Amino acid sequence: MTDIAESAPPSARSLKRPAILGGLAALLCVAFVVSLVTGAVPVSVPDVLRALFGFDVDAQTAAVIQMIRLPRAVLAIIVGGALAGAGAAFQGLFRNPLADPSLIGVSSGAALGAVFVIVFGGLVIAAIPAAASPFLLPLAAFGGGLAATFAIQGLAQSRGEAATAMLLLAGIAINALTWALTGFLVYLANDAQLRDFTFWSMGSLASANWNAVLMSAIPISAALAVIVTRARSLDAMLLGEREALHLGVPVQRLKHIVMIAAALAVSSAVAVSGVIGFVGIVVPHVVRMIAGPDHRIVLPGSILSGATLLLVADSFARIVVAPAELPIGLVTAAIGSPFFLWLLMHRKRSA
Repeated sequence: MTDIAESAPPSARSLKRPAILGGLAALLCVAFVVSLVTGAVPVSVPDVLRALFGFDVDAQTAAVIQMIRLPRAVLAIIVGGALAGAGAAFQGLFRNPLADPSLIGVSSGAALGAVFVIVFGGLVIAAIPAAASPFLLPLAAFGGGLAATFAIQGLAQSRGEAATAMLLLAGIAINALTWALTGFLVYLANDAQLRDFTFWSMGSLASANWNAVLMSAIPISAALAVIVTRARSLDAMLLGEREALHLGVPVQRLKHIVMIAAALAVSSAVAVSGVIGFVGIVVPHVVRMIAGPDHRIVLPGSILSGATLLLVADSFARIVVAPAELPIGLVTAAIGSPFFLWLLMHRKRSA
């Protein structure tokens, strides 16, 4: 496998961690304000600040900011941070800059849970309280992502250990299986269900509200906190599993913890936003190019940068075809795919 430490330019390693993270946090604040002022209804920065801090502002502006744009911006921060943070964790764990949550089946497992509810949800909704029905699809996507992760770990486990190569191979197999099952369910769907799944599979924050924010913020915050505290152990993993073990890192336990935490973050994000690609693979690589391989910078830096990227992408998606909006997954794919091709060409020239 390709060692991700090779991607860090030597000159970047002299940068101080507070300066890098402080700069990324400042960019996130700017993107947050831009997201609040951007949309079909123009709102000035002073009006945004008045609405946020409870000062006198007209009722329409207050409603637009507090009930529509603010929960959407907060959800973009949560989802973007989750996808990028999980991507950085997977890349560090597998020592591969091309590792991504979608590669090992987490996203496809969540998609399978979502399409199952879209196709057969009518039968389930009739048997549950009406208040619980809005949470059915997010919970199914969340459960599908976690189920895929546990299946991967079970397949890769041998005598209490799971080799990295086996985790990747099991992930690819589960990914293929879940997408095959998803395709079968899509084949059974009617036109309305097919439209719902197509829009969900391209990713969107259009349904953002404070319930979605609360439902995703708690598990994602807990998962990212667990991942960030494993920064030094992931640094040791860059040397190789055997070397990390000699340094006192419980390698197998680290794999279990990081995979479950990253899967929890990704499943929770996909549950409220749909499938949004390229954030988990592009953002950690850019942060690593700037800051070097130190996971004490890469992990929080990826979380901040992922949140910023998704805020910018969502702002663009809302204004490019206003008053309609593009699925945000299309915007991130348009940003990420050229970078991914450049990365492949760069590595080809280096080789």
